[in-house]
Amino acid sequence: MTIETHQTQAPDDDVIDVEVVEPGRLDRLKEKAGPHAEKARAALTEQKVRVAIRVANWFKTADVSDAQLAEEIEKRRRQADQQQGRASHAPRAARAEVAPGAGVEGPVVVEAPVPVNQVPLQVPRVSADRMKVSGRDLSKARWAKKFGRFGMVAAGAYGAVNGIAMEPVLALAALGVGGPVGWWYLGRPLAEEETAAANSVDLVKGPGLDAAGEAGVPFVPQTLADAGRVSMVKRDPAHVRGEADLVTALIKAGIITEAQRDETHLAGVIEPSGPGWAATIELPRGVKASAAISRVADLASALRIKTTRIELTTDTTQEGHEGRARLWVADEDNPYGSQKTPSPLIKAPVWNFWEQGVPMGPDARGKRRDLHLLWSSILVGGLMGYGKSYMVRLIAAAAALDPTVRIIVITGKTGPDWAPLRHVAHQWIAGASPDIIRKVLRVMDRTITEMQDRGTELDRMYEENPDKVPEGKITPELAREGMGPVLLVVDELQELLDGAALIQVPVDEDTTGEGGRTKTRSGRDLLVESFARYVRVTRFVGGMGAFITQRPSADSVPTKLREVCGHRASYRVKGDKSARMVLGDDAVADGAAPHLLGEASKGVVVLDQGAEEGHVTLKADVIDLPEFKEIALRGRALRQDAGTLTGDAVAYGKEDRAAAATDMLLADCLAVLDAAGTDRARTERLVELLAAHRPGEYGELTNAQLQKRLRDAGAGTTGKLGPIDGMANPNGYTRTQIAAAQTGK
Repeated sequence: MTIETHQTQAPDDDVIDVEVVEPGRLDRLKEKAGPHAEKARAALTEQKVRVAIRVANWFKTADVSDAQLAEEIEKRRRQADQQQGRASHAPRAARAEVAPGAGVEGPVVVEAPVPVNQVPLQVPRVSADRMKVSGRDLSKARWAKKFGRFGMVAAGAYGAVNGIAMEPVLALAALGVGGPVGWWYLGRPLAEEETAAANSVDLVKGPGLDAAGEAGVPFVPQTLADAGRVSMVKRDPAHVRGEADLVTALIKAGIITEAQRDETHLAGVIEPSGPGWAATIELPRGVKASAAISRVADLASALRIKTTRIELTTDTTQEGHEGRARLWVADEDNPYGSQKTPSPLIKAPVWNFWEQGVPMGPDARGKRRDLHLLWSSILVGGLMGYGKSYMVRLIAAAAALDPTVRIIVITGKTGPDWAPLRHVAHQWIAGASPDIIRKVLRVMDRTITEMQDRGTELDRMYEENPDKVPEGKITPELAREGMGPVLLVVDELQELLDGAALIQVPVDEDTTGEGGRTKTRSGRDLLVESFARYVRVTRFVGGMGAFITQRPSADSVPTKLREVCGHRASYRVKGDKSARMVLGDDAVADGAAPHLLGEASKGVVVLDQGAEEGHVTLKADVIDLPEFKEIALRGRALRQDAGTLTGDAVAYGKEDRAAAATDMLLADCLAVLDAAGTDRARTERLVELLAAHRPGEYGELTNAQLQKRLRDAGAGTTGKLGPIDGMANPNGYTRTQIAAAQTGK
């Protein structure tokens, strides 16, 4: 309804005329349809934008990457070479002798057919220069594809016009069906990559290597610059804006010569990879990737960046070969970061060493890495204070949380580093005195004998029931029955060897030497042989070793022991000679470079697991000593429940056992209350919850015993709880008083 007002002409008249105009049905319909029409117009506008973006991207060939274009170009060139090779192998027409009188004077010599196995094989040579795909090649291929698509549209329009002229009804019907379907298909919501292509910025083709790059300048590889559609912004460019710059850097680094420039090219394109960029380099014929790897410091100098930012390895992919290298350059000088990463083992209640392995930490690109040590051993070396013990602590923590794993600890010095493992270790030895060295030799002999007896038992079981012992190795089922893996942790290997070198040990065979004296051998030689023999003969029955040394040299890392360790890890060392002592010649030749790590690389380790993928550089997770002790106590409880707590761990801490049991009781009380979703419980109910949580520890616990133990732990006596369990106000314990006792301790 509309109200119109009209003031009278009389100036002294205060009366206003009001005229009421009733809206019609059409006006009301327009008013109701207004919001819907606005939504429809907005939706249509949005669809128009999507259609325009998709059509523009299609005509610009934005849906085809440079890598795909390069593959198409290489494929066409290889096909052309193959056709040329087949043409060159066309059979030669045999010359036949013509009979007399045939119009040819003289005999025609008949060439005897050559046996197939004597025909020289001509293999077409595929030139590396011919296979090289430059930015100009990519640009030509993209424009050809654009013209092809314009031609397709023109041919389609021509066909549509002819169709309307010849069969107007059918043609219009087809357009009536295909038009809406095509509009819906083109107007659907854009995918992420389509939006990115639509929002791409103009490219700036970068200058040469000597040009000074600034942060924020578009990082445009030469192989992409001519394509005119890809933009990657690099925070701190390494002055490489394309293939030409990278090849120039290789020349300045002395990896190739100026004469080999045209022979050197990229396999694919430079591309972003995590917090950096990567490129695969096809080196000239006769130049090995290992030669380039040996000059990685020179390459860093040529790129004007720190060596820690470069990873250069041989391309081990299916397409790779000895003359192809894989380069990765980080955006920052320390791609591993300066923050500690807590290990997931800290909060894990239990761990499956068989299936989960050992969580190690992230590599430079942020990918988590695991170590699988079962059936093998590892040698860890590096300078003091860079994290060797922390890394092996990860291995020991994972083993401690698996009650099927037996742990033996031998350390060349006393101290708290490995003291928490006394709660779970079957054998725990610290020091390097002569008496301790003799004890170590006895423990190693006994352990090897036990493991060999295990192998004999496995042979017997395999004969009786092969399905129970597949491949003649222990299984998780056998481990739960008491035949679990054995982890030998040896720290301060160099101290043990130095201490063993001071003693002579009598030998059994030929006990008398010259002059009737007892024949002896160096304790050092016997210790090295014991460790190496353990690794060799116990591997298939679950024997594992983790050996730590901080002075990588021929004396501290005996070749006899190093060569039998399938896994190796090195923290920072001084010089490639020390790196080779730990990792071996092959790993260093393949790009492993712990000697290039800087002072800021604490916690960064080069890990070689002996697999085909080679080594990986990562920053190991951290477990501090208090957390390590908590893990060991959890491991002890797991072994007590499983019945696998053996050896020194059984007798350890008799004087401290009451305190440890008290700590565990308070922690278990809080855990069962939280699991039950309550903050209080009667004494009887709390006993039931504890017995269900840990039957081996609390299965026979009585109400009176629980009250006494909680009173001794500082939790006080029972108090009134209020209404609970259908009772008006029974006695019991609250979570607050138990938590206060735990905090007070």
